[in-house]
Amino acid sequence: MRLLYIFLTLSLFIYAQEDTIKRELKSNSTLKELIKPNKVETLSEMFTEGVYYGRLRFNSFLFDWDTEVENKRKDHYTIGVGGSLIYKSAYLNGLGFTVGGYTSQNPWHMDDEDVKYYKVGKGVLERYDVATKGKYGISSLAQAYLEYKGEEFSLKIGRQIFESRMSKSNDIKMIPNTFEGVTLHSTIIPKHNLKAAYLTKQKLRDHTEFHHIFAYDDGEGEYDMWRENDDTAMHRGITLSKLEALGIEDRLLLFELDNGIKEDFTYLFNYTLVPELFSSMTIDLGYKYVVNEFKISPALRYMHQFDHGAGEIGGANLKTNNIAYSDPDSVETDLYGVRVDVSKDNWRIRTGVSRVADKADIISPWRAFPTGGFGYSLLQYNWYANTTSYLLEGKYDFKAYNLHMLMRYAIQDFDDDKPGVQADSNVLQLDLIKKFDSLPNFYAKLRMVRVKGDDNTIIMDGTKKLDPSYKDFRFELNYLF
Repeated sequence: MRLLYIFLTLSLFIYAQEDTIKRELKSNSTLKELIKPNKVETLSEMFTEGVYYGRLRFNSFLFDWDTEVENKRKDHYTIGVGGSLIYKSAYLNGLGFTVGGYTSQNPWHMDDEDVKYYKVGKGVLERYDVATKGKYGISSLAQAYLEYKGEEFSLKIGRQIFESRMSKSNDIKMIPNTFEGVTLHSTIIPKHNLKAAYLTKQKLRDHTEFHHIFAYDDGEGEYDMWRENDDTAMHRGITLSKLEALGIEDRLLLFELDNGIKEDFTYLFNYTLVPELFSSMTIDLGYKYVVNEFKISPALRYMHQFDHGAGEIGGANLKTNNIAYSDPDSVETDLYGVRVDVSKDNWRIRTGVSRVADKADIISPWRAFPTGGFGYSLLQYNWYANTTSYLLEGKYDFKAYNLHMLMRYAIQDFDDDKPGVQADSNVLQLDLIKKFDSLPNFYAKLRMVRVKGDDNTIIMDGTKKLDPSYKDFRFELNYLF
């Protein structure tokens, strides 16, 4: 990996001299390609007519708890400096390939023993390497796939980003969340997008190597828990040792169909399956109409989670604390979402609510957020059983200044009786994204979050839940080339 880091560093400096606008960074942190590889006639042109996409990146995080707890909570900061270089070949008879190298280095950091306290900023380094080797920085070949592309479909095999209702790149740190497997994108059904995937491995943003896609490492080592899927939303009861003992291979299968965003009436259907463990079905419905120049857009979401064995293996609660759950050995549950958007010209106001049935927690450890767009606010995992979240969100584009602003206020009502669930909290989030006319490939982003929680929630056994209050500050710079 050191050779990959050196190669990436030299390449980034060389290619960063280009001024061509090849991609643009969208407000949701995904990248839109403006220049794409063409079809070619010869093998040599397949390589020479490809397109390089580069990115220089700086990301900093400052996290301030209202109440620190010895050996559990401590104020901290992390910094990532690096970038990525991606090469997409041209297409010869529909065949092409993509290779993408990423690096995140940590020239300034806290002491090694503080790694256990990192929360939002852990995505710029690998905690297991810091704790066991004192090694900072990640360099990874996060994308490497073959692609066969027809007029109405694209088939990819290898390491790749796969965006769906239940899987996201969530590229808000330094390196995106990626997967190994086979994926299909198709428009064979007119005015529809069809996606399907069979995924065997995952590489979370703070990992160097690809790892189990749905297994929590319960090894005997002090830091083994950080080796496999250690995502905050991972089910801690679905452990590697249990799956190996039962002969279960964790695999992820997804199917999704939607009719796009241009229609007045929109719909999406997603089915996600981890064989022998659980599956989920999500239906989104939306409608857009205009009243006196105002665009009104109501939407609904329904999600049902099926239990195929995960409940008996791991329990109803993601953290394995099943007290106050009606059926502690089942992950069968439901999620509901309702929202209304009102927009005009360069602004939009959203009101939304999400509700999880008082059955089991929703399982979603692949960086997609089940309450997203309805009751979700940054860094809030509000899909535990018997949780209701309310959202008020405003967006405004100051077009004259190339400045995009987003503000969210969320109220999160968790179950006070469940010790495996956090205390109630209110969340205020402000995002500012700035582009520059003089340097069109350059972006600056500032995020500020204030969480004010209930500091006096008493559980059934008489103990008090931890106060979830904190302040979170993030500053990011991006240069695309």
